[in-house]
Amino acid sequence: MKQLHYDRKNLSDQVLLELYKKLLKPRMVEEKMLILIRQGKVSKWFSGIGQEAISVGIVSALQPDEYVLPMHRNLAVFTSRDIPLHRLFSQWQGKANGFTKGRERSFHFGTQEYHIVGMISHLGPQMGVADGIALAHKLRQEKKITAVFTGEGGTSEGDFHEALNIASVWELPVLFVIENNGYGLSTPTNEQYRCEHLADRAKGYGMESHIIDGNNILDVYTQVQAIAQSMRENPRPVLIEFLTFRMRGHEEACGTKYVPQELMDMWEKKDPLENYRLYLKQIGVLSEAMDQQLREEFKKEIDKDWQVVQQEPEIVADLTTELADMYAPYQYEEVKPGGEVANIRLIDAISQGLMQSFERHDNLIIMGQDIAEYGGAFKVTDGFVDKFGKARIRNTPICESAVVSAAMGYSINGGKAIMEMQFGDFVSTGFNPIVNYLAKIHYRWNEKADVVVRMPCGGGTQAGPFHSQTNEAWFTKTPGLKVVYPAFPFDAKGLMNTAINDPNPVIFFEHKLLYRSIYQDVPKDYYTLAFGKASLLREGEQVSIVTFGAGVHWALEILDANPQIKADLIDLRTLQPLDTETVFNSVKKTNKVIILQEDSMFGGIASDLSAMIMENCFEYLDAPVKRVASIETAIPFVKALEEQYLPKGRFEQALKDLLAY
Repeated sequence: MKQLHYDRKNLSDQVLLELYKKLLKPRMVEEKMLILIRQGKVSKWFSGIGQEAISVGIVSALQPDEYVLPMHRNLAVFTSRDIPLHRLFSQWQGKANGFTKGRERSFHFGTQEYHIVGMISHLGPQMGVADGIALAHKLRQEKKITAVFTGEGGTSEGDFHEALNIASVWELPVLFVIENNGYGLSTPTNEQYRCEHLADRAKGYGMESHIIDGNNILDVYTQVQAIAQSMRENPRPVLIEFLTFRMRGHEEACGTKYVPQELMDMWEKKDPLENYRLYLKQIGVLSEAMDQQLREEFKKEIDKDWQVVQQEPEIVADLTTELADMYAPYQYEEVKPGGEVANIRLIDAISQGLMQSFERHDNLIIMGQDIAEYGGAFKVTDGFVDKFGKARIRNTPICESAVVSAAMGYSINGGKAIMEMQFGDFVSTGFNPIVNYLAKIHYRWNEKADVVVRMPCGGGTQAGPFHSQTNEAWFTKTPGLKVVYPAFPFDAKGLMNTAINDPNPVIFFEHKLLYRSIYQDVPKDYYTLAFGKASLLREGEQVSIVTFGAGVHWALEILDANPQIKADLIDLRTLQPLDTETVFNSVKKTNKVIILQEDSMFGGIASDLSAMIMENCFEYLDAPVKRVASIETAIPFVKALEEQYLPKGRFEQALKDLLAY
C-alpha cells in the first residue's frame, strides 16, 4: 500500500496516539452500522469512511467550547467531542435518550452541551449560522473561532457565497471547511464548477485560503491548529479546501456504481486510517498488540452501548408534548403602560420600542441593509448608531438569506437579533432559513431562535409588485413562527418590546402606509403587550368585523361614514398566536361576521378564520361567513390599478350586503 507522507513536527507520542484513537473509533462505529443496516436494524446511513481525518483533525485543533457545524457524514466530529455512543445510537434509532425526541434522524441535530450545531438538508444556511456564532464571540471579545463544514456540492449554493462575503466584510473568525470528495451525491465536480480549486473562490471575497490533503491526519491537525490560533489572535475568516474521497455511496442505498473502479482503487490506497496506522507502527508509537487492544476496547464499548439502546423503550407519541415543543418556553413579562404620553406616529412608536429594548438588552443587535448611518429605508433606526454604535447597528450586504442565518447563529451563541427586511417583499430571498431553520429548530433539538424579522409591508403607496406585498400568510402557515401585525402606534411599541423579549422567532409586519399617517398617544416609558390578545375597537350587535393592519383603518372609515351600522370591530394584532376566543365570542353575539384582509383571497388568513368560525360557531350564524380581500393578481403600480386591486373600495358594499342577508 502506498503510504502518505507524514511529518510529526514536534507532536508527542501521546498526541499521535490520541489522533489514531479518534480515527479508529468512528471507523469501527461505521463498520458496525454497515452490518446493522444490512440486517435491517438501521434505516439509513451516511458514511464518512475515507474522510475521517478532516473531522478528527479539525475538532482536535479546536477548543472544547468552540462551535463546530458538521455535515451528515462527519461522525468523527461527534465522537471526537466524546459524545457517549449510546446517546448517538439512541439518536439514530429515534429513542428518547437521543438529542431530538425522535423528531430528527442521523446527524440533523445539535447540542449546546458539546458545542455542535447540526445541519439541515438545505445545506447552505449553516454557513451563515456560523457567521452569527462567530459574530457573538467577536462582540464579546472572546478569542474563539467557529468551524463550519460543507461539501464541494454545497459551494454552488448562494448561501455559501453570501456567508463568505459577510464573514469577510465583518472580519469574522470562521473556518470554512470544504470537504471536496469529488461527488455531490453522484454528480462529479466537472459538472458542478469550472474553477480549478474551490479554495480559489476565497479570492473574490478577499479571504485567505488553503488546500490541504484531507486524508493526512497530521497535515490536517497541525495546519488547522496553526491557522486556528492565528485566527483567534487576528480575527478573520479562512477557507480550507480538503482533498478527500468517500469510499461509500452518498448514503448506503445509493451505492457507488457511478464511480470508476480505478478511482476507487486509487483512493483506497490513501485510506486515512490504514496509512496512519502503518506510520505509527514504523516509528514505534503503535504496536500490533496495542492496536489489537484498542480495537477490542472500542468493540466492547460499541457492542455494550448498542445493547443499552436496544433496551430503551420506543417513543410513545404524546400530542401535548409535540404541540408544546414547537415553541421555546416563554413566560410573558408584563410591563404595564403608564406615565407621560406623547402623540406620535406608528413609525416613531416602533423606533422608540426598539431603542428602549436596546437599552434593556446588552446582547441585542439589529442587522439590515442601510440601517446604520442612513437609518434604514424608512428611517426607523435613524440615530441608533450614535447611541449604540456600529457593532450593534450593523449594515449588511444585500443577502437576506445569510443575514437571517447569521441572526440564528447569534441567537445560538447567546444573543438576541433583529433582522430588518428592507421591504417585506424581499423576504422571499431569505425564506428558506426562516421556515426551515428558525421555525423548526426548537422542535428539532430544543434550541431557541431568538430572532425578530421586521417586515415593512403593504400597499397604498403605489410602489408596485416588488415593494407592496403583505405576505403574512406565508408565515402563519409555518408552525414555530410567531406573526405580529399591529395597526396602531400604541400596539406597535408594546408588541415590538414583547417580540424582542420572546425567545421564539417573530415575524413583525409594519405597514408602510401607516408609518407616517397614523398618530396615537403612546406612553414614553417602556411597556409590553401580550401576544394572542385581539383588540375590540368598536362594539355593536349587528355584525362582527375581523381584520388587522391597514384593514382596521379601512373598517373604521366605513363605520364612521355609516353610523347606523352597529358592529364589533376586532383588530387581531397578532396572527400567530391568534385570539380565537375574542372572535368566537363576538360571532356568537352578533351572528354575522365579515373578515377583511389586504392580501389576495386564496390561502390567506381570512380563509382559515372563516373555516374556524364555521367549525366552532356554525349554529350561531345567521349568514355565511363573508371574506373581503384583494383580487387574485400581483399588486400593480398605477394608482387606479392599485385601488382596484385593494379591497378597501369593495368592503362597504360587502358589509351592507351581509347585513341585508
